[in-house]
Amino acid sequence: MLMVGSLSLLAMTGAMLGAATPPVDPGRFAQVAKVDDQYQAYNVEMVEVVGGRFWAPYPKPGEPRPQPAAGGSGGVDIAAVMFRKREPIDLAGDTRLRNLARALGPTYVRVSGGWANAVYFHDSDTPPPATPPKGYQSVLTRAQWAGVVDFVKAVGGKLVVSFPVSDGARDASGVWDPDQARRLNAYTEKLGGHIYAAELINEPNAGSMVGLPKGYDAVAFARDMAVFRAFRDADAPQMKIVGPGSTGEAGFVIMPRNIGVVPTDALMSAEPRPRVDIFSYHFYGTVSKRCAAMDKSAGISPDRALDEDWLARADSTATYYKERQQRFAPGTDIWITETAQAACGGDAWAATWRDSFRYVDQLGRQAKQGVSVVFHNTLAASDYALIDEATMMPRPSYWAAVLWARLMGNVVLDAGRNEGKLHLYSQCLRGTPGGVALVAINLDTANPASLSLAGKAARYTLTADNLDAGSVKLNGRTLAVGQDGVLPNLKGVAARGLQSLPAASISYLTYPDARNPACP
Repeated sequence: MLMVGSLSLLAMTGAMLGAATPPVDPGRFAQVAKVDDQYQAYNVEMVEVVGGRFWAPYPKPGEPRPQPAAGGSGGVDIAAVMFRKREPIDLAGDTRLRNLARALGPTYVRVSGGWANAVYFHDSDTPPPATPPKGYQSVLTRAQWAGVVDFVKAVGGKLVVSFPVSDGARDASGVWDPDQARRLNAYTEKLGGHIYAAELINEPNAGSMVGLPKGYDAVAFARDMAVFRAFRDADAPQMKIVGPGSTGEAGFVIMPRNIGVVPTDALMSAEPRPRVDIFSYHFYGTVSKRCAAMDKSAGISPDRALDEDWLARADSTATYYKERQQRFAPGTDIWITETAQAACGGDAWAATWRDSFRYVDQLGRQAKQGVSVVFHNTLAASDYALIDEATMMPRPSYWAAVLWARLMGNVVLDAGRNEGKLHLYSQCLRGTPGGVALVAINLDTANPASLSLAGKAARYTLTADNLDAGSVKLNGRTLAVGQDGVLPNLKGVAARGLQSLPAASISYLTYPDARNPACP
């Protein structure tokens, strides 16, 4: 077998050695992009902070379908049967949650979502109003926001937000009034916190469906963004403006066709031209079963979870928005400020091992596309969360996320073109000059994949008993956390020579001695 350099990698699927691609050396992987040091980030929905009606769990076998509940849905105008009342999350006192979040590494924590568009910040230590003021749908207290700020500090994060923009946050002529944003920013600073970046609106192209005034259009957006920039310059000059934060474009149906979605092209072309420091969009490849009734072409069946056409939607969407970033905000970073298995809370299988393949593959694809930060939605709410909100137990994708955070650095390398069922992505090894990290995703559910390695490496292979499992194994040992949420020691095993990667597995491989000149 031909070896190239001190470290060589020969990748193939199945048992046929003759099907191998030419050997490559991780030490020679070329740089193709660079991501933020905190590339992998996450969302805490505003509805989690204040309490309210969020995506309802799917009925278990034999359980009746949920009935519509009274009350608003934070401005998210979809069938009420999809939601269930939830109490506020305990960000201030839940040690287990903090430890689990801390293990994801210092990163960005975004507190937003459709519910943030219509929340009223009660900037007082007096009891909050029993009902939200006119034009709002929920109330955020000082104590709740103090919990957010303290949580972000405790996990070493950077706070990203969006602001109230509903009818209550507007003047008599319908123009956005920055008073609520000004108060929230001032109170954050008073607590010793800092809003690193902000979108004015969560998903402005969805209009009244997400709590914006009826008839909200591109002209109104441009007008509001001008006011937003003036507020930033005067009151929060260090805060970065992120936007537009659009969703449901690039050909994938995630909203009803009849709601009058305003295209990103129109939002960013209106005068005065909106200016952003970071270009953002939301990516959901489809909607969950909760919302599939809005369009017969929407939805994804679990048996397609590992198919290339499903996974490749991340690429086509990134290409779509990169073109708009280059046209409307050249030179800026690109953030995906929301993404998950599916919009509307995710399908039931979003909580299983089956979705971990999309989770990791998407991170690899989007890094190669030049996306700087990816915010997973959510940390601990609904089926698509990394952590089960009822048990506070990590879901399979959480463990893949922890390994990514620990091993994958910010320089993106070219591990070659993905072909067949074995997908390879590479970045510099975090904290190790010259080192290389590789993630190998075996999408073949029946056959192992083979890797031929020369030189020293450490291997971290994640597997599960089946695709619908709710727990995973690292190198054959089941992963679990203690009651305090502290993780076990995640150790790799030595890897040298021909390696067999199990069917339906995700393996991280580290090469500390690769001497790749692109890895400072």
